[in-house]
Formats: sequence, C-alpha cells, structure tokens
Amino acid sequence: MFSAPRFSRATSRSPWLRPSCTLLFVLLLAPMLARATSAQATLDRSTAQLGETVTLNLRVDGGGSASQSDIAPLAQDFTILNSSGHPSVSIVNGVPHVELIIGVALQPKRTGTLTIPSLTIAGSRTEPLQLEVTAPDPHASADSGENVFMEATVDAAHAYVGQQMLFTVRLYFTGNLNSGSLEDPLLPGVDLRRLTDDLDYQTQRGNRTYNVLERRYALIPQQAGHIQIPPVSFRGVAIDPNDINSFIDGGTSVTVQSRALSIDVQAAPAHDDHARWLPARKLELSLDGAPAHTELRVGQPLNLTMNLRATGLPYETLPDLSLPTIDGATVYPDKPVTRTRSDGQWLLGERQQSFAIVPERAGTLVIPETTLHWFNVLTGKPEIARIPAQQFSVLAVPGTVAATVSPAVSATSASTSPAASTTVTGADGTPWRWIALGSLALWLLSLVAWLLWRRPRAGTVATTPSALPSIREARQAFLRAATGSDAAQQAQRLLAWARAERPALQNLGELSEQLAAEAQRMAIAALQRRLYAPTRATGSDPDLVAAFKSGFAWRERGVAADGNDPLPPLYPFKLDR
Repeated sequence: MFSAPRFSRATSRSPWLRPSCTLLFVLLLAPMLARATSAQATLDRSTAQLGETVTLNLRVDGGGSASQSDIAPLAQDFTILNSSGHPSVSIVNGVPHVELIIGVALQPKRTGTLTIPSLTIAGSRTEPLQLEVTAPDPHASADSGENVFMEATVDAAHAYVGQQMLFTVRLYFTGNLNSGSLEDPLLPGVDLRRLTDDLDYQTQRGNRTYNVLERRYALIPQQAGHIQIPPVSFRGVAIDPNDINSFIDGGTSVTVQSRALSIDVQAAPAHDDHARWLPARKLELSLDGAPAHTELRVGQPLNLTMNLRATGLPYETLPDLSLPTIDGATVYPDKPVTRTRSDGQWLLGERQQSFAIVPERAGTLVIPETTLHWFNVLTGKPEIARIPAQQFSVLAVPGTVAATVSPAVSATSASTSPAASTTVTGADGTPWRWIALGSLALWLLSLVAWLLWRRPRAGTVATTPSALPSIREARQAFLRAATGSDAAQQAQRLLAWARAERPALQNLGELSEQLAAEAQRMAIAALQRRLYAPTRATGSDPDLVAAFKSGFAWRERGVAADGNDPLPPLYPFKLDR
C-alpha cells in the first residue's frame, strides 16, 4: 500500500534546489570535507523511456575540495533539470565522518545507450555508468486529458518455469494525491516479490508532464501453462492545486486500473533428473581461500569458502554447496550463509559455504573438479559452472617414515645387502667385528647402570626423572578438561600432554598418526569434528576420559600409520551426481 505522504508533491518539484544553490551549498561545506577518500555515482534505475527523468545520486565519502565538483559533462546527453544536496556528519570512535549526497534530476535527450561519464566530485572521480533509453511505448496512454491513469508491463510474454520476470506497475498523476492505496496483486501459482522501494520521477506524455510512481516486482512462475495477470487498481483522493474548492471539499475520489496481461510459461527443457533446474540470467561458482603455496601438513586444516551467485534466482532455489569426496582427508563444513538481494530489476541469490579440510596422511591431496549445470535464459542454452581441480602436497609428520617404500629403494637395498655381508665377514673384517662387539658391550653396561639407578633403595622414597612431574600435571589437566564441554580447551590440554612426552608434535593430526590404539585415534577424530564442524548432526562421541585414562598407546618409532582412514569422510558429498 502506498502511504499518503508519497503523493503530496507538486509538479514543479519545489523541494529540488537549483544548480547554483547546490554549488553554493557545496562551497559552504568545503571546510568539513578536507580529506576526500572516495566518490560513487549510482542511478535510480538502469532503463528509461525518452521523456522520463532519472535521478543520479553522487555520494562523497570523506572530505576534500568540494569546490572541484563538476557535473557539466552531463549536459552532452542529458538536460539537467535540478539538483539537491544532503550532508551528514557522524562521530565514530571519536573521529568525525562526513558524507555528502548530491541528487541530480536528468532527462535524456535521445534514445540508445547513454553514458554517465566519470565526474569530478569533491576532488574524487566517479566510475562511468550506462543508461538504456528507449522510445515511448506506442501502446501507452497518451494525452487523453486524464489526470490519473495506470500502466502495467512485463518484460517478456514467454518464460520458463522458475524464471524470474520483471513486472512493473506505474501510476501517472498531475497535481497532488492526498491519499491512496495500491494493493499488491494476488497471482496463484506465481512467486511475486517486491524488488525495491517505489521509484519517483517525471515524464512527458503528449503535451503534459506527469509525476510517476513506479513499483517493480519479481514474478516467478511456479508451473507451466497460461498465466493471466489481472488489472491492478488504485483508489485515492486527488487535489487540484488550481481549484480552491478542491482543498475545501477534501479532494476528488479517483479509481484507476491497469490493463490485464498474459504470460505463456513453458516447462523446463529435458535435463538430468538428478540436476536441479536453474534458469538464471547469470551464474558464478567459485572456491576461494587456497594458500599461495601448495604444501600442507598432516592435521593442519585447509580453510576454503565456496560461493554461488545467481542473477534472476532467489537463494532458496540454489542447491546446497558441497565438495566432492576427497581421498585422504576429512571435510568439516561450517554453517552456510545465504541471502537474496536485488539490483533494482533482478533478484540476486547467494549461497556461501566454508569448509575445513583436514589431511589425514602424507602424500598428494587432490580436490576434484566441482561442476554445476544451469540454464542461461538469455541465450536459451544449458551451461556448466566449474571449479577446477586443485592439488596440494601434504608433508609427513616429523619423526615418521613413509608408509610405503618405492620399488627403486627396495631393489637397491636388496642388491647392496650381500656386498655388505661379504665386507664384514671377509678376511679384512676382523677389526670391524671387535669394534662392533665392544660397542655392544658398552651399550649393555650403560643399560644395566640405568636400571640400577632407577631401582629404589631400601629406606628411601623412589624418585623419578625431573620431566615426569610435568607429564603428570599435563595429564591431570587434560582429564579435568575432558569431563567438561569445551572442545577447544580439551584439544589444547590433550596436545600439551602429548608434547610433554613427545615435544616435536605440532597438532592433533600428528598426534593421531603416532598412536597405535584405534580407540584413541577415533577419540581425536571426534574431537576435531567438534572443533571444525560445530553444526554437525548430534550423536555419541567416544569418551575422552576412557580413551586416554591409561596414557598414550604410542606407535613404535619409525613405523608409520597404515594409511587407512580411521573414519570414513564425514560428508562424502558431490555437487552434481
């Protein structure tokens, strides 16, 4: 429903300032705009008919020499009707922030693609803009003497199911409208959404100047067939500023309506039944966040963000984002971010999904190609959005060896073993044998001395190496944290305990690789799920206290993990099946 104040305006558009007044206003504001940072130009719409007006909004963020503002280049393709300025000053963290918005009413001089050139505003340059100007609609209401009338248009007479169309309703009036209501149409089988606030401009029809209020809708058919758009009605009160009796009587009631429209909606063309039907004007799919280097380490998460943007579709119609199955890693998705916005004509649907990819073994990690099928309504052809495959090198945990040995190394070892045996047992190998026996004897003596030193003496209390108390403290700190619900603290305490025994450990992934007990590896995997996937489905996780109450079950040094994942991928998904 239109609010009454929106119609209380005169044809002369008295609120606007003259260009000379705007220049004086900008000059007075110059001392406050001492440091301009940026200027931006926007149009209230991207298309117009010849004879209509458009509003160019110039926004200056910061300050600068406002006396340098120059809108004279607009005069080449536009008639500059009037302009207005609106400053605002705000204090953020004790720092003053100045913003100046200048609105310029323009009337195109010709049809075609007109360019709003780059302008110098308050010492900064704006980016060029384009405006499509068409000839007046020959079927539109001409100068019939009516003070109020309506028009309704749709951008195309044919569309596919799910394709957004642009449905526009315009109310033309002279004089003032004291009040009025314009209800949104009800269309069964159609998703109808308002795109922007109502636009307000002027246009020429015949020999008369009309004020125009324009409302735009996104019209999305939900089923195939013939759709009839009924007339849209306006009911209000008009006041003639030239008739004093009109003010005394409270105005004249007016009721006008647009003509009915019809649309033929086609069913979706034949496509893969497993693929979602996505009729869009434009679609972009990207995967961001990959590091410049291609080296990763076992257990260290790789954080990536997948973005899907579609023009002409709301986010509800877009598929959930996922990664293909990744061999040798577990994928932890974060909570998705979605929104639908508008550029004034088309819906812009967006989906964003972040992932933490945790490598679980050394080697080559490959993120396969991701594809998404969609239909381009501008060309009438199906297309495929692609994210290329990416490859990373995953470094092994320090202190471990590779799970497999290359054939070349094995062959070399086998071929050199006999030669080494011959050298040791040959006639000249006697000195080496005595050296080896002597080294063995010294090692045995050292071992016996260490065992005797560890043995508690009678009448004394047994002692332990100085490192053991810190290990005990770290173990007790973890067991206390394991009884709570803070996953970050549990991970920190568990890693601190492990480092007290093996200082070279860098993260939970490396710790998991050096453990032999599958129960402990599963407990670490569950802890990582809680860290990287807080929105996962609820379920029972291994008990941390039970898994580690007896200490770490270390794998023998030099023996690597078997390479098998302790758990299957948490989300083995693929965008296109």
